[in-house]
Amino acid sequence: MSSTAFAAVLAFAAGLGGAVQIAVQGRLGDRVGSLEALTTAALIGGVIALTALLVVRRSLAGVGDALTGPKWLLLGGAMGAFIVFAITVAGPRIGVVATTAFLIAAQFSLAAVIDRYGWFGVEQVAFSWPRVLGIGLLVIGAALTLRR
Repeated sequence: MSSTAFAAVLAFAAGLGGAVQIAVQGRLGDRVGSLEALTTAALIGGVIALTALLVVRRSLAGVGDALTGPKWLLLGGAMGAFIVFAITVAGPRIGVVATTAFLIAAQFSLAAVIDRYGWFGVEQVAFSWPRVLGIGLLVIGAALTLRR
């Protein structure tokens, strides 16, 4: 399997996992509280990540390197916590589909801006009318998922 195919399969699997995560985090948040559910998810994720790192790399040196680098590179962890908190709160209130739809529409919208301006060191990709139309349709689709 090529690295591109592997990346696509991995991203698809993460999408499936995301739908499950929205459903179960919402239920856990209803049961124990949103912040408690976030903390539980972060602890479990941290234990799994730490275990994988120690098994594969047999060292924590990379974590030290990450913490001593530019602080903006740590935004991924902060955004991960925010996303888990947001889906924990939103999922039970607007449903798994609507939560996913709004999350994806917002991701695409900001991703297009990040691409356009090359923020965070990514390669610049210009806006095009098909891209803008697609994002607009995603936003409309997300709004439509609120109707039951």
